[in-house]
Amino acid sequence: MDGTNKRINDDMAAYWMPFTSNKDFKANPRMLESADGIYYRTTDGREVIDGSSGLWCCALGHNHPKVVEAIREQAGTLDYSTAFQFGHPGAFELANMLKNIMPGDLDHIFFTNSGSESVDTALKMALGYHRLRGEGQRTRFIGRLHGYHGVGFGGISVGGMVNNRKFFGAQLPGVDHLAFPYDESMRFSKGQPEHGADYANSLEEIVSLHDASTIAAVIVEPVAGSAGVFVPPAGYLERLREITEKHGILLIFDEVITAFGRLGYATAAERFGVTPDIITTAKAVNNGSVPMGAVAVRKAIYDTYMDEVKAGVEFFHGYTYSAHPLAVAAAIATQNAYAEEGVFDHVRETEGYFGDMVHSLGDAESVTDVRNLGFMSALTFAQIDGKPASRSGQIFQRAFENGLKVRMSGDHIAIAPPLVSTKSDIDKIGEIMRKTISDVG
Repeated sequence: MDGTNKRINDDMAAYWMPFTSNKDFKANPRMLESADGIYYRTTDGREVIDGSSGLWCCALGHNHPKVVEAIREQAGTLDYSTAFQFGHPGAFELANMLKNIMPGDLDHIFFTNSGSESVDTALKMALGYHRLRGEGQRTRFIGRLHGYHGVGFGGISVGGMVNNRKFFGAQLPGVDHLAFPYDESMRFSKGQPEHGADYANSLEEIVSLHDASTIAAVIVEPVAGSAGVFVPPAGYLERLREITEKHGILLIFDEVITAFGRLGYATAAERFGVTPDIITTAKAVNNGSVPMGAVAVRKAIYDTYMDEVKAGVEFFHGYTYSAHPLAVAAAIATQNAYAEEGVFDHVRETEGYFGDMVHSLGDAESVTDVRNLGFMSALTFAQIDGKPASRSGQIFQRAFENGLKVRMSGDHIAIAPPLVSTKSDIDKIGEIMRKTISDVG
């Protein structure tokens, strides 16, 4: 083992970092000290563009004054309040704000602290809903290959990313997975691929294998994020909705990444014109400033719990920090800022410019695919000597050295800047990426 890569008992060893090669990082740290607007500042004094919105969450950029002030004020007023058998005004105010921007009759909001918790909450809601309706045999979940739904045991069970699953043994029983709706013919698509809606028909094949009466819910990301930004073919989500409704199966959209403006609308459901039964969110709900998630459910699901459970707690589920006052205050300020500053409109007006920039990078010989929608995009890079993540890993590191933070997932590099990024900002991102691709070769 290289001497720089040995485990050492220094001041960095105590922190076991998530989703990180700890040995490699601690041998060559990328340390961020502060942030403002669309920029991070490193501990060695360099400015780095946040080309991944933190982790898809800092939609307004960093240190938005209204969000910062809301957190400060709340911390000095009510720092914590349990959500079990008690409430505080902000939680109800925020729930109504979110209700008003959710599609259709997704009128009820349950607060969590992360996307992973939102997913597990949604899965439990689905099971309980069917049981209360006298269909307790509906226990099966259907996810999708390459899907990412957080890191709880429920999320990794319905998820379809092998590294999230292979180390952790048995998961939820009775889970199956849809085919991934992407093939070589869709490479370099701008926005939704024109063909491929028939990928949704793999759900009918699963139904014919297990019988619809055993299936509780289907969960998909409207746009696959962590797998490398794969946009659904035109008509695909509509077909999924049609099949699930026909068979009495709930449809869950995991919008932890796509909700709150990433696609130019409050939800991907609104963007695509497809209303699911449950939407899971987190990340940009409060600009990533305090851990928070939220699950939106249709009226019929909420009413079933309220009507069928005759007394006591209707849904035995929750978290110590559900509707945490600081997270709620940050979310209210964030949602107000989205509306007052026209953030979603800005994304719709600018996404074409952003998409053109990203696709212009596809001219490089090492780029084998480019995909985009809204302020989400990814480039796929050819491997070096057949080694996974070999060239993309170098692109990730070199981009940081050149002043741009991006997101790496396998051979894919995702670029998803804060939603307030201007055309000038997009130009800078393009310049750095073009130089980086040239540097790496």
